[in-house]
Amino acid sequence: MADTLYAHISRLLPLYLWLLVGCIAVGRSYLLAFNLSDSLPGTIFLIQKEKGLNPRPGERVAFLYGGGGPYGAGTVFVKIVKGVSGSYVTAKAVEAGGYDYFVDEAFVGRSKPLSKTGFPLKKGPIGQIPRHHYYLTAPHPDSLDSRYAWVGWVARDRIIGRAYRIF
Repeated sequence: MADTLYAHISRLLPLYLWLLVGCIAVGRSYLLAFNLSDSLPGTIFLIQKEKGLNPRPGERVAFLYGGGGPYGAGTVFVKIVKGVSGSYVTAKAVEAGGYDYFVDEAFVGRSKPLSKTGFPLKKGPIGQIPRHHYYLTAPHPDSLDSRYAWVGWVARDRIIGRAYRIF
């Protein structure tokens, strides 16, 4: 058995080394993220890592969640940019304790007082988005995004990079 393993490794060692080098090289620039919720269409996203990224409205980005509620700090979230530095976020109270959120007067979503698993949800920030911060959201009504205090406005240093749907 040991002789067979040695022969296999000896014969394929260059291939294994090239695979290792490739994984290291790709891992510095890219990351795979798995969407385990219904917040965005798609299950697998390719994240193109980019420090200091200044995303534009409509782009998908991945960021590190700050923690709280059902997810731990450092969980990778993928959302859509709806507001950038200088944009104005407003909220209008609606029935059942929720709020309709607007970014520069465009409707971006409705908040709820409780998550679908029963966690109480606090209202996210309103006003002018500060420098190097973003309003991130997803189209699903149960998405945990900038409508809620747990996410709030996401600082640029928490953004990992652009997200591209694979599957």
